[in-house]
Amino acid sequence: MNQFSPTHWANQSVFYALYPLGFCGAPLRNDFSTPPIPRLEKIREWLPHIQSLGANALYLGPVFESSAHGYDTADYFHVDRRLGTDETLAALSREIHARGMRLILDGVFNHVGRDFWAFRDVREHLANSAYVSWFAGLDFSAVSPCADPFRYEGWAGNYDLVKLNLHNPAVTQHLFDAICSWVERFDIDGLRLDAADVLDEDFLEAIGRFGHSLKPDFWLMGEMVGGDYRHLAQPQRLDSATNYECYKGLYSSLAEKNYFEIAYALNRQFGASGLYRGIPLYAFADNHDVNRVASNLPDPALLFPLYCLLFTMPGVPSIYYGSEWGLKAARTPHSDAMLRPCLDLELCQAHPEVPDLAAAIGRLAQLRRSSPALLYGDYQPIATQHEQLAFLRESDTETVLVALNSAPQTTSMDLALPFPARCAVDRLNGNENISVQGNGIHLELPPRWARVIQLQK
Repeated sequence: MNQFSPTHWANQSVFYALYPLGFCGAPLRNDFSTPPIPRLEKIREWLPHIQSLGANALYLGPVFESSAHGYDTADYFHVDRRLGTDETLAALSREIHARGMRLILDGVFNHVGRDFWAFRDVREHLANSAYVSWFAGLDFSAVSPCADPFRYEGWAGNYDLVKLNLHNPAVTQHLFDAICSWVERFDIDGLRLDAADVLDEDFLEAIGRFGHSLKPDFWLMGEMVGGDYRHLAQPQRLDSATNYECYKGLYSSLAEKNYFEIAYALNRQFGASGLYRGIPLYAFADNHDVNRVASNLPDPALLFPLYCLLFTMPGVPSIYYGSEWGLKAARTPHSDAMLRPCLDLELCQAHPEVPDLAAAIGRLAQLRRSSPALLYGDYQPIATQHEQLAFLRESDTETVLVALNSAPQTTSMDLALPFPARCAVDRLNGNENISVQGNGIHLELPPRWARVIQLQK
């Protein structure tokens, strides 16, 4: 299947993202001796809630044996004992798929932890280890910052994360064998590739070929904070990339009363000459590495127009666990732990930080999934003001006008459409009929909300 095809399952999905080690309340460090505890079973209890939000795909952060936070892998072939056993994950996957949902896991292939079995062998046998060639930058004439009698390359200067030598065929074969086992044992539907922006180009193309050979619709999404997303998202490599440019614009345009910022980004990416037209980028308001979006806004009521935009702009929208209730959290210079909390479902539902937000997200997700224009239509800007934004989404079968208002009061907009319309119906607000005269339309925009208007030409 063409990875950028509108009919690909991922391009018609709403993702729910979980960081399992934090969400399940696992100990901060792995002692590699405690018997497995099936904490992953907690996720099964949340599946009805996740589906109530309109999410039909689940992205789980690291779940395989690691030293601490999951991105420091010790064993690619077994579930972290702090989360359970391999069968715990297999049973969870069966439940997810029985509900008609998809499952993708984190693939951490740029680096491993110091407890990774092959690196332990290097630490024990030094230059005589059979695995010296598995790691980047090994130098036995120097001492590492961790007091090893050799140096090695760490990810971004972090020596708890040992960079793999992805030019070594034995290393790539080990990783591909692991991926194959995940498909066979856990029936995963795709991977999010951690630190994909620093993965070797040859490896990106190899994993693209291999992943798509496992399942025709296997989905590969790469983490990329900055740069040209086409480096990752192209037919020979990956299917999608994290849209950090719009992540920033989503909240700062609201916090600074400056819709011009996100309007510029959306047009640059998806407009008539957009760099990423036809590429379904992974759209998000927050994740396990950045502040909760509610902590970046001066007023929690701004979350409503923010999610209205997230679900109507081009891309594949994702919800980070807990943010559907407006949870706040900000990272510190030394810790991301507060971004990755253990949550109690009943408590969150009984005492949401922002009442009605979860229900609003569910409405938006349902609307998006029922609209071909919102799922994969082209993007065309119509009007931009400091606190109002209007644009068209258009497919072969449907045209939709989206008008957003982040102001705290009802605001009027008179818009000129690029074509005459016969009728207009607001699908977000009770199928209200909107008066339209030729190519002119007058809108009364509710405070901190939106109109999503289906147009008939």
